[in-house]
Amino acid sequence: MNKTPILVSSILALLIGLGVGYWYGDTKGYNSALSNIKATQELAAKKASEEAAESVNPFKTVNPLEGVGSADPFAKAKKVLNPF
Repeated sequence: MNKTPILVSSILALLIGLGVGYWYGDTKGYNSALSNIKATQELAAKKASEEAAESVNPFKTVNPLEGVGSADPFAKAKKVLNPF
């Protein structure tokens, strides 16, 4: 019995399977993960630059009177009590 053709065909099938598996894994796995990593790094860099710009700006202040209705506490009383 000649086992040479079976051995050659099985080695050839194994090599073709390895080649196709390597190509498929490279196109689907590595490139996809690489693009996700790049997108995450770009987003993190953008957020970090925005936070750094906000913390460095000394002129950005918070209004302590924000939310207060009016400066004159007697404005409503004047309208009610003044007949003119």
